[in-house]
Amino acid sequence: MSAAPAGDVTLVLRGGTVVDGTGAAPVVADVLVAGDRVAAVGPGLAATAPAGARVVDAAGLVVAPGFVDAHTHSDVVPFMADAQPFKVLQGVTTEVVGNCGNSAAPLVDDRAVELHRPISSTVAAGVSSWPRTFGEYLDAVEEHGPTTHVASLVGHHTLRISANGMAEALAPGALDRMVELADAAFADGAFGLSTGLIYAPGVYADTDEVAALAAVAARWARPYATHMRDEGDGLAGSLAETFDVARRTGVRVQVSHCKAAGRRNHGRAGELLAALRAARAAGVDAHGDAYPYTTGESFLTALLPAEAQVGGRAELVRRLSDPATRAALRERAQAGGPGAGSWTQTTPAGVLLSMHADAALLGRSVADVAASRGVDPWDTLCDLVLADPGAMMVYELMAEEDVRAILADPLIAIGSDNSVPVGNAHQRGWGCFPTVLGRYVRDLGVLALPEAVRKMTSLTADALGLTGRGRLVPGAIADVAVFDPATIGHAGTPQRPWERPTGVVCTVLAGTVVVDGGEFTGARAGRVLRAGRPEPVGRAAVPA
Repeated sequence: MSAAPAGDVTLVLRGGTVVDGTGAAPVVADVLVAGDRVAAVGPGLAATAPAGARVVDAAGLVVAPGFVDAHTHSDVVPFMADAQPFKVLQGVTTEVVGNCGNSAAPLVDDRAVELHRPISSTVAAGVSSWPRTFGEYLDAVEEHGPTTHVASLVGHHTLRISANGMAEALAPGALDRMVELADAAFADGAFGLSTGLIYAPGVYADTDEVAALAAVAARWARPYATHMRDEGDGLAGSLAETFDVARRTGVRVQVSHCKAAGRRNHGRAGELLAALRAARAAGVDAHGDAYPYTTGESFLTALLPAEAQVGGRAELVRRLSDPATRAALRERAQAGGPGAGSWTQTTPAGVLLSMHADAALLGRSVADVAASRGVDPWDTLCDLVLADPGAMMVYELMAEEDVRAILADPLIAIGSDNSVPVGNAHQRGWGCFPTVLGRYVRDLGVLALPEAVRKMTSLTADALGLTGRGRLVPGAIADVAVFDPATIGHAGTPQRPWERPTGVVCTVLAGTVVVDGGEFTGARAGRVLRAGRPEPVGRAAVPA
């Protein structure tokens, strides 16, 4: 490969093992960066660089495209007062936000803002929200200066709240309004549509409603990412619904955080993966994403039946405060099935509080709190939600064998599903990508290194249309991760999730070094990406 003119080269990554993101075998080579682009990749190129170029010695290290996190909830992280380096310290350079139906926009008025706040991360992140179009949200992120590049989906929850509030039934004209808002979001640069059909208000939607919105995404040639209606007992039916929407509309489908949830469903990963392949054989463009843990994270209210949240927070509090209604909700939860919540998919001992107004509870299980209070676990759950309806949990859901099978499948990208980096949020936020590379590549051999890097880069970049990302080739945006394959990993636990990952030596965002010698430089060098628009060139990093 030919080098760029010597005077243009600003950064040289010398002598590293290049894993280019395509799945191809590694090669020892130099990488030359000119401005915000990869200028050349090949052996012996460092000698052609000008004397003023910065040289990073990458001998013995892996040089890869910057990782693309396929599934995140970092929507409001750019608005936090301090720069948040929890992703760039893992080698992640681009985050896909707006997942599980819950994007930060559009919010059409103050009522929509108030109804959306309890299901958003604004309170946990210590930031405010305000009425805004999808484009205005992206403008605000750009103004604040993100720490990673940001590509956002538009969420069904947010559309539904803006058009219909938290009501279960759609008001006349509400679906037309949702379609109109979705269309505007795609025009503003949304990279796709997302749903969270296990959560209110998404759970109230029928398949026709979902398909109407997916058809808008299909018209814009944007994908549909779904947290399906049931990832446990109703797994087969939820997959069937997902692929039915795709067949009706022609939309490309991304099954979010693929899993077989709940003790009764351990061992069903093969069924999920076979369904993906069968859908593809029938003409559906279907993929998935996953994270490398047996635990998940969600709002504590996800353990409750969806009907508990109809009408918003005030109605939730009223229902849980009434003994008869609380007992009826327990019966519904124990019955299982779509809309019943996740109470029967785990155990009270397997539910750990990750965010709560009472900080003394963080890291403790519902079983432990119940025992200390001398109260039944179900009533303890309800009391904990009453004390903080926005509380979050980390909870046991999956079998390790299923996690390995899903991670190994070539159709599955890597997505952390992180929440905001506060409290005892799931350790995946601080360590998902190093955990894949350390535990599942180096230690267990579940994945070969080139395949793992492909799943972290080009697989998602291609699916979303992130032009110029996901491959370490001349002309690509210079997003790069440099790591030590012998030491990369993460020692975080539910009690200490914030532990720093090890092994990431250098992270480069569009030519700007943001992790240098394993330390965050403080630069907010991320860009806001907008589907269908040219890549911005030469944007300066915003100081921390």
